[in-house]
Amino acid sequence: MKRSITLMIGILTFCGIGLIASSAVAIDGPLASATISFGQRQTDHVPPLDRITTPDLAMGAGVNDELIPDIVTIKAGGSVNFIIAGLHNPTVYDDGTQPGDISTASPLPGAAGGIINDPNHRLYRGLDPNVATNPRDRVEVVQFAKPGTYLVICGVFNHFVNSNMFGFVKVLPGSGK
Repeated sequence: MKRSITLMIGILTFCGIGLIASSAVAIDGPLASATISFGQRQTDHVPPLDRITTPDLAMGAGVNDELIPDIVTIKAGGSVNFIIAGLHNPTVYDDGTQPGDISTASPLPGAAGGIINDPNHRLYRGLDPNVATNPRDRVEVVQFAKPGTYLVICGVFNHFVNSNMFGFVKVLPGSGK
């Protein structure tokens, strides 16, 4: 009896140490990758969304214009998975760029005011959701090789200008691999 109690205490102690150690790693260490959602499909849309019968709703109905979360942290060499729902265009600008630095003066034509076309310090621009052959719902994965704080915006004019759809990727030194 004493033996089984001692064994059980040992197992519980070992499990407790394992849980504490895994929690510390998850809290303290930045990830090799992170995920940012560009828009999310809504469950409170009226009428309810049925993407089989109406696969591409006009003007982004049923999708909110939010970037969630608006700040992620990874290690250099890591990547960000941009999950895009609907009419969104992930665009990444170099370390130190701020939202006020982006020129919205000459957008490319398209829905929702077009696509922002400021190449100054732009490192990456995703697929144009206005092109019929480009899927609106997709994942685009972008690697960040150097430390810094990178601006990420939705390049759709109305989403950036009117919905403040932007955030940041903080890249810390060290290998994300």
